[in-house]
Amino acid sequence: MKMDIAHLQLWVGKSESHVERLAAFPANALSATLDRKDPLFVDGSALPPLWHWLHFLPIHRISEVGPDGHAERGGFLPPVPLPRRMWAGGRFCFHHPLRVGETVQRESRVLSVVHKAGRSGDLVFVRVEHTFGNSHGLALSEQHDIVYREAAEPAARLATAKAAPADAAWERTIRPDPVQLFRYSALTFNSHRIHYDRNYVTEVEGYPGLVVHGPLIATLLIDLLRRECPEATIRDFSFRAVKPLFDTEEFAICGAPNEDGKTVHLWTRNTDGALTMEATATLA
Repeated sequence: MKMDIAHLQLWVGKSESHVERLAAFPANALSATLDRKDPLFVDGSALPPLWHWLHFLPIHRISEVGPDGHAERGGFLPPVPLPRRMWAGGRFCFHHPLRVGETVQRESRVLSVVHKAGRSGDLVFVRVEHTFGNSHGLALSEQHDIVYREAAEPAARLATAKAAPADAAWERTIRPDPVQLFRYSALTFNSHRIHYDRNYVTEVEGYPGLVVHGPLIATLLIDLLRRECPEATIRDFSFRAVKPLFDTEEFAICGAPNEDGKTVHLWTRNTDGALTMEATATLA
């Protein structure tokens, strides 16, 4: 597949701005999807970290959607001519909470477009920066990494990852199912077929089952920290996706405070004991 990286890099610096009033319904629906027993979210309620992903959702007409369920290439993001795309990771700084009922402005900018050659072929990494401001100023800054990849043989696609740490202080077992994945797709208006169309994901993309959303896994990692340390305030958070997870098996959400007393190591482990996502949270 021809790769004109110079053309794709013309998107670096491209920006867009959106304003939205944060409604309560998405937070209440995500709370139910995560099987939490939260008080009802109402105007003034603080959104937990990463729940801003329920807002500022791109809305494309059905005629603008490609065969994989994503919007056709181009627009704000560069038209990378590779068939597979996934979240690779992200970094966040939480300055003060976003709250239900308030009006928030998001500014977005493409920071970089980088081409690399991997074991499975061409890779393109796109980094996007988002900043979220409300009446109190900058509330949240985020850098979001997207990876675009070639179609690969299943053996290459599911290459062995390194073993997950064995020193978890906290651990929860998650049993993903099509209902939970459908709910999260609906809440984030994510029509990527790898999360809900079993025929597509197994026959076209060659995965063994429905792919668990990267943002959902990251949200579950922070959710573990919130359950174990309910009074903690998270200042910074970063995560890196290592290996995909599927609805065909359960996985473990794990965490352990570091010796510095300020940071927490979080990770996910599949049934083979492999590391599938790792993250670090810094507490205020």
